[in-house]
Amino acid sequence: MIEIVELTKVYRTGGGIRDVTFEVKNGEIVGFVGVNGAGKTTTIETAVGVKIPQKGDVRIDGKSILKEKVEASKLTGWVPEIPSFDPDMRAEDYFLYVCGLRGISSHEAKELAKKLFEEVGLSGHERKRIRQYSQGMRKRLALAISMISNPSNFLFDEVLNGLDPEGIRFFREFALRMRKENAAVLFSSHILSEVQNLADKVVFIHKGRVVKVATMTEIESMSKTKTFRVRFASPESAQRSLELLRGFGKDVKVERGVVVIEEFNGDIEGIARAVKSFPDFLEMGWATKTLEDVFFETIGEAR
Repeated sequence: MIEIVELTKVYRTGGGIRDVTFEVKNGEIVGFVGVNGAGKTTTIETAVGVKIPQKGDVRIDGKSILKEKVEASKLTGWVPEIPSFDPDMRAEDYFLYVCGLRGISSHEAKELAKKLFEEVGLSGHERKRIRQYSQGMRKRLALAISMISNPSNFLFDEVLNGLDPEGIRFFREFALRMRKENAAVLFSSHILSEVQNLADKVVFIHKGRVVKVATMTEIESMSKTKTFRVRFASPESAQRSLELLRGFGKDVKVERGVVVIEEFNGDIEGIARAVKSFPDFLEMGWATKTLEDVFFETIGEAR
């Protein structure tokens, strides 16, 4: 479990984060969203102990990242947006070097390398120099290193950026597997469709402050509207249908060839009978918002 409590890290430039508070429970994937510079990376880097806050704390499975950093770090897997390695080292050698720093024996480290390189899809690439790795491969290497201590908490900072579809699918499936294994997963991303598909809860941050925390169930509830749409194959039919459809809502109009009914009265059977006479009627249904729509509404309100 990841508990972020009143985390504050302010830079001389005025940027940073202020009183950021939220939690990621075991068996939960939490999406962390905001515009560039909102404070996502600062929050994550402070949460894993790379940066020291002026106020607040982060508890990883109850261990303070400030007072019990070694213990808390062992419980944490972190993949930064741009992993930094010595480009001239071979990937396996770098992995073994990190294992050595953590007191793992040479034999055990080599067995662990074999297991984790296979798990993250880098089998056969162990002896390549890191400069030969693509961005996606470097992120997989960072993930393998983060898994050395078999953590139950993962923090991914824009991990999907720059990845091809195969890389995106890998991290998506990994996050889902970790949730199934009761791990806590926090990931920031600009790809809101992936957040919508993966997350159980979303934390919205703007100008260093958390402006909304909502479960996907709550977001789906926000997404429901009273707008109904009726689509025809031709704009002419849409226009002709207006007279029949005017009684089904407060405001009925045609937008880009689609009949839009605001404040729909809910008589779906009635509207189905009304459009039955149009041979080029295609479909009808409720207009829904995406996480992207909710995101921009939330950020707009924060501004």
